[in-house]
Amino acid sequence: MRHRRKRGARAARLCLMAALPAAAALSVRGAPAIRAAVSAGNVPAGHAESLVSQPHYAKNGEPDIEDILGVPAILSEGYGCFEETADPSSELTDPLQMTPQDAGAKPYPTEWSAGGQIVRTTYGVYSGSTYFDLPGGGQVNNKTTIPNADLMADIGTGPDFTVTDTDEPLVLIYHTHTTESFEPFVRDNYDAEFNYRTTDDTKNVVMVGDAIQAELESRGIGVIHARDIHDYPSYNGSYARSRETIEPILEQYPSIKVVLDIHRDAISGEGVAYQPYIEVDGKEAAQIMIISGCDDGTLGMPNYMKNFHFACALQQKIETDTPGLTRPILFDYRHYNQDLTTGSLLIEVGSHGNTLGQVQYSGQLIGSSLGDLLCAMKEEK
Repeated sequence: MRHRRKRGARAARLCLMAALPAAAALSVRGAPAIRAAVSAGNVPAGHAESLVSQPHYAKNGEPDIEDILGVPAILSEGYGCFEETADPSSELTDPLQMTPQDAGAKPYPTEWSAGGQIVRTTYGVYSGSTYFDLPGGGQVNNKTTIPNADLMADIGTGPDFTVTDTDEPLVLIYHTHTTESFEPFVRDNYDAEFNYRTTDDTKNVVMVGDAIQAELESRGIGVIHARDIHDYPSYNGSYARSRETIEPILEQYPSIKVVLDIHRDAISGEGVAYQPYIEVDGKEAAQIMIISGCDDGTLGMPNYMKNFHFACALQQKIETDTPGLTRPILFDYRHYNQDLTTGSLLIEVGSHGNTLGQVQYSGQLIGSSLGDLLCAMKEEK
């Protein structure tokens, strides 16, 4: 297991991908037979384009639903966030027979192969029955059966954990889908030969975690950044493997209050990859989405509302500091290893259409807001 402790001093169709250098070629073994279903949902004001579903590996679940049910999953896309449900009628075979050339991070191609269009967009305020506004800025997308009014009344006044001034680590950053990567720079079309996955941690979500870490440490907040790869060589079981990484760290450092699983989203349509961004102080930043899991009584997360309180506090702090950076918090029946602490969240930083520079800047903005939030909590104690 590779992690660094820092003290307080300082699919048959794959997602079409962009080219980035990679340290090694990857493959995904035994890709299941999957099919995509369009998730209708609500569209943010001013953005009527519908998102078309695509075969993609599920981001959700711990353990993987296929491990439990022995059947492939139906994947439906709602603003890039994939939901898993069992499909009893599916055959238990793997007709795709994916190879390392079909799936897995690749080196930058010798010759660039122009793919579909990259659409630059900015998601604004969402409307619809599942959405509600937070008093301090930002929104929640409530996909549960809990009424919006009940959640609004129980947002809380802040995180449900306390923060003391200590040299021990307060934050743990890790990556269940470590090889998720991005566009190299702003351009009109993506590279059809690349699949947005690389083990080069200067060009995948580890780089985003580094940016968050640096901002936290500059504020005297101790951070452990677990850089382990959990989605290669096998994608299935990623959440079980990331859990195996973080549980010993939490046991060794009970001082850790915040646990962030940093991902990137995959928002696309037919022949289109979306690049959600805003401009901040003359620079472009990728829009982000916080995911907070809810328990329907079967997921083993009795303290899920405490994570939700933290999600709301962080969302409002980020929106106060950087208006428009966030998409609504996704509050849904999901596990994501969020039973381990009361400060556990998954954050989607940009999408596969966003650039390295955009997501790195977003990491800095997330780290800055989170660091200030935690410092303010220390000052109150």
